Amino acid sequence: MALSLHLDQPSWLHRRHPIAKVLVLALLFVAAFLLDHPAPLGLLLALALAVAASARALPVLYRMRWLLIPVFVFTTIIWTVFYPATAGAPVDRWVAFRYGLGMALRLETFLATGFVFLATTTIEEFAFALSRLGVPYRAGFVLTLAFRLVPVFLDAALAVRDAQRCRGLDFTTGNVAARLARYVPVIVPVFIGGLRRADQMAFALEVRGFSAGRPRTSLPRPGADAGDLLLLGVGLAITAAVVALRVAGIGRLVAQ
Repeated sequence: MALSLHLDQPSWLHRRHPIAKVLVLALLFVAAFLLDHPAPLGLLLALALAVAASARALPVLYRMRWLLIPVFVFTTIIWTVFYPATAGAPVDRWVAFRYGLGMALRLETFLATGFVFLATTTIEEFAFALSRLGVPYRAGFVLTLAFRLVPVFLDAALAVRDAQRCRGLDFTTGNVAARLARYVPVIVPVFIGGLRRADQMAFALEVRGFSAGRPRTSLPRPGADAGDLLLLGVGLAITAAVVALRVAGIGRLVAQ
């Protein structure tokens, strides 16, 4: 079972420079954050899905449907119920529903663009882009290490669960409390294995001079080309258009 989100396949987005992809990802996050009307947010999400389809990253979004669908449904319901209306004023439920839908589409845009980025960018490229953008090496290492270790821990948890099943432990019967209690023999080995892995990783990093304090070197990478500049230009144009919509009062739902 493949747990990593990266898809090792050729596509126009895989070939783009990692710095350009990180900058465009940040621009799209800013654009989505500035909007709360469902119509422009829906267009932004449709654009993210079109990019995913052209980069052959839709299988990653399909794999993450267990997260995308509940987030969309529950966010819409929660923000519709708890619409931030003015105190004492009657609540227009249609406006509240549109506001909740807009919040859900905003989160879906964040998740979809993030998953497309992880599907088309390796962890090494992500770390390289962060270091070239001025992020301290240690901070970038910790961030990329989280993306690297989450699939490892999930893989270990699935292996331990399968081993416990082979020993006769049934995770499918009983009430919720009983089922959760049966996961204790799974959590304990995964936690102990994580501590052991962290200890071994710390030794390995020290052996490789992680805290040596000397200037770091890296393999040379090709610079940005015309395609990278075009991608960055499209990201800037989208963000500029969203800022113009916000200044014009379009794309916002004013709380009543």
